[in-house]
Formats: sequence, C-alpha cells, structure tokens
Amino acid sequence: MMADPLLSAEPARGSTHYVIEGGQPLRGDVHLSGAKNAVTKQLVASMLTDDVCTVYNAPGALGDVIITEQVMRALGTDISWPAAHAIRAQTRAISNSVVPMELGRKNRLAVLAVGPLLHRVGHAVIPVPGGDRIGPRPIDFHLAGLEQMGAHIELKDGLYDFHTDGQGLRGTTIELPYPSVMATETLLIAATLARGITVIQNAAIEPEIMDLIKFLQKMGAIVEQRVDRKIVIEGVPRLHGAEHRAMYDRNEAVSLAVAAYLTHGDIRLHGADQGTLLTFLNTLYRVGLDFGVEDDSIRFFGGDQPPRSIALETDVHPGFMTDWQQPFTVLLTQAHGMSVIHETVFADRFGYTLELNKMCADTGLYPKCLGELECRFRERDFLHSCVVRGPTPLSAADLTMPDIRAGASYLLAALCATGTSRIWGIEHIERGYDDLFSKLRSLGAKIERVEDTPAAL
Repeated sequence: MMADPLLSAEPARGSTHYVIEGGQPLRGDVHLSGAKNAVTKQLVASMLTDDVCTVYNAPGALGDVIITEQVMRALGTDISWPAAHAIRAQTRAISNSVVPMELGRKNRLAVLAVGPLLHRVGHAVIPVPGGDRIGPRPIDFHLAGLEQMGAHIELKDGLYDFHTDGQGLRGTTIELPYPSVMATETLLIAATLARGITVIQNAAIEPEIMDLIKFLQKMGAIVEQRVDRKIVIEGVPRLHGAEHRAMYDRNEAVSLAVAAYLTHGDIRLHGADQGTLLTFLNTLYRVGLDFGVEDDSIRFFGGDQPPRSIALETDVHPGFMTDWQQPFTVLLTQAHGMSVIHETVFADRFGYTLELNKMCADTGLYPKCLGELECRFRERDFLHSCVVRGPTPLSAADLTMPDIRAGASYLLAALCATGTSRIWGIEHIERGYDDLFSKLRSLGAKIERVEDTPAAL
C-alpha cells in the first residue's frame, strides 16, 4: 500500500509552528479540560429544545467547540459564554436548515444536527463530512439508521438532503453493524423526540456517550442502557432546558500521562478519572509503569527504568481506546524489546509512524492482523498492525501534523527527543486539545509558538 502523501508531506512554510527543545523533564500539576467529544455533542443536543441549556467545564479555546458554535449560530442558535468554562445555548427557532459547506466539512459533527433539524422543521441539508485523515470514515451507519426512523435522504453535489413526511421521525429497532460512537450519538439524539420506542443494538457505550445520556435525561429524555450494548429510547413529546457539567477529557489525560513517562517527569492531573481511564491504567501496569490514584487526581511519575514491551490491541470501549494508540506507540519506542500494536477501529491510523522513523524510531507496518481480536480489516489491504522495536533514542526532526492524535504523538516524541524539533500543522492540535501549549509550558517544556515570516524563510 502506498503511503498517503498527506501524511508524509514536507512542512508547510508560512504558517505558525512549534519549536520544541527535547529532553526536559515535565513536572507539576495540570487541571484537565472538559472533553470536547462530550461538550460538542451536548451542544448539538441542546437544539432539541427552545429552552436555555448550559454546559459547564467546556473548553472555550478549542477549535472543534468553536466550529460547533459556528454551525449552531448559522442554524439559529444564540450562544454566549457567561463564564470562562460555561457555554449557554438557546435555539428559540431554526432560522436555517442548511449547514454551510465551509463549516460542515471542517469536522464530522454536522450529521449530529440532522435529528434536531428534522424534529424542529422537517428538513436538513449537510455537506458530506470531512475530519481527520485516518482512513475511510463514511456516515453510512448514520444514514441507514435515520432512514429506518423515517427520514428520506438524497445525495446531490456533495450535499445530503434530509426530509420527513408529515409524521416526523418514528421509533424503530436499529442494529449497528459496528458499535460506531458517532452513529450511536446521531441516532440517540434523533430518537429522543421520535414517536414510539427506538432500540439501538450493538451501540457504542463510551463514557462520552454516557455523559450525553446524562445530559439528555436532564432535558427530560427517557434513555436506558441495557446489557449487550443495547440502548433503549422512549420518545417524548418535548424536551426542556438543562444544566450539565461535562466530563473531563480522557484523551488529554493520556497524552499528558505519557509525557510524564517519556520525559522522566512527575505530573499530577486534576480531574483525571480512574473509571474512564481503567484500561489505560491497567496497560501501564502491564508495561511496568507506576501511578498514584488520589481523591480528585492521578499522579503519573516516570523513573529511570524503561517500560517493558507489550502486545496491544485497540478496541471499542471498554477496550483500549484507538485515540490512545498514538501516544502509547511513542512510549513503546522507549520500551525494551519488540511490541506489537493491532489497530481494530480505524483502517489507516499508523501513517504518523513514518515520521517517527525519521526521528530514529524503529517501527514497521503490516496488513495482517497481529492480534487475537475480531477485526473487520482482516484480509484487507490496510496497514493496521505495527511492530515497534526499542528502546531507540529519538532525535529531533521537522514534522507536519496530519491530524489531531498523530499531532499529539509528534509533540510527545519531540519532548523526549535529543535536539530541537519544529512542528507545523498545529491547527490540528489546537482543534483537539484545549491550550495544550500553555499546559506544557507550565510543566517546564521548552516549547515556543513561532509565526513564520518571509524574512525567516
């Protein structure tokens, strides 16, 4: 399989980039931000009512939250920030049922708005979604489920046009071919006001989905999680406003935890939740690393002993999260022995390892399933297994981020590398992490944010 040129492109000049001097131990305390994967979905769900909804612990400077705000404003929502981490949304009326092309293609959140739009005005138009370059991520599951609920869908000129008959959406039983997180969220939001009972079988049950269910219940929705990945929603005639404190960002927690080990530092993460990080914490024990769980925080401390090698497989929750794979792969470059990572969630999420190899990592990619889990990519031509040989001291390099999680792996590699790295494409990291730059500086990282100028090139 040919490497994606977008993943191995030369650094784009004329844009802001990070300059990182590696080798500095990171020490100190960090207060985790709210989870953007929870906050953005809750904001969209607020469009189900014309009442006021307020979400606390919201990451205000985050790109995906800003994009969600822009989409909602374009549809008629009034949004304000009464406090630094509190966002207030009220959709008194839908003034526009068409998500603007330039906004809808920036990420994949526009499809979540289809349910609220169909309930409120019976019509929705969204662009074919964009998002991170991590392999095919079609919205077929979303579309099939919405069609089962009574939506009529047409695709024309890069736009999906949805409408309902006079009866609106109705409850039904939907069997997801795979427990997709966003498909579960799309159908969950749409089902709350549908006529009758909706059953989502083989649903995703990630903590962010449970947080969305808590928010919807506060709005008056009737949602039950049952055994065997089944979510049952009893449609109600109306939802009302609600206030909710969003969960903390477990992806940010993992990235900063790995930074502590890579730099032989000591970081206490306030807001880190043992329950949502359980699988990650167990994996740390398996590679011989230690941590301390406290009342409202978790302390991660790296000693001189390198981690052990491991065979690791990503999976849907409660398995090892696919978004944790990239940071952990960087960590395994410093492990003794040969490690194997089998990616079962996304088809093409190892492109970033080509850049790690430029930094003297020793990784190899393979299309075979190097693991035991059932994998939908088996016998297909996707490089979804990675072998990492370590330990290999990393050296500085010039890199370009292709997506959020790969970008995080580049930052982590640069923090422990010898020399000074320059990293472009930082809009990805600033879309997915809330002011990570300032948090790293507060921990002692030698990182600068530099604006390219013609004189500097």
